[in-house]
Amino acid sequence: MFRTFVFGLFLGLFGTGALLHLVPVVDQHRVPSHVTVLTNGGNEETFSVRLPGDRIMVGRPGVATPVPAGLAWPDAPALSGFEAELFKVRDRDNTVIGVASRMKQGGGAGFVQWVIHLPARGTMFAALEPNPGAGQARAGTLRAGTGEFELRRGSVREAFVREDGSDDPDSEGRIDLQVALIGLQEESK
Repeated sequence: MFRTFVFGLFLGLFGTGALLHLVPVVDQHRVPSHVTVLTNGGNEETFSVRLPGDRIMVGRPGVATPVPAGLAWPDAPALSGFEAELFKVRDRDNTVIGVASRMKQGGGAGFVQWVIHLPARGTMFAALEPNPGAGQARAGTLRAGTGEFELRRGSVREAFVREDGSDDPDSEGRIDLQVALIGLQEESK
């Protein structure tokens, strides 16, 4: 009787393991990447954020219509000039493929930082120049990443594109994030 119990226990564990191996419990949907190969090596991808529709949250002092409605941004002196935004990220087929956050601090020691998360691929952290000049795009570097971006290095370019021929009267335009992954980071010894 004891041998039958042990045999049944091991057979059940083996069967459960085989079933979980053949039928995964979590199967994240991955949208095909739209990667352009650069002539000097590496690859490039462009992500878009349509405004105001893709804005999930905005936090800044003195915003007239907060997103989401009812959000109260603290009026603390330490947060003056600081902005935090959360967006949906789209690929060139206009499919939502992830989320991104942008944090900005104005002034002398200002910064602009993006965190772009693409499920089933990974997360990128980029630091951009705070004041690019009138009408120019911001440029910066990929600082860190996870998943397929973990050991990559490259550049990130943020450009605001005004959409003049848009059918949507509320459209402000879009933010294009152009990410060029050039090579692997040097591992610290």
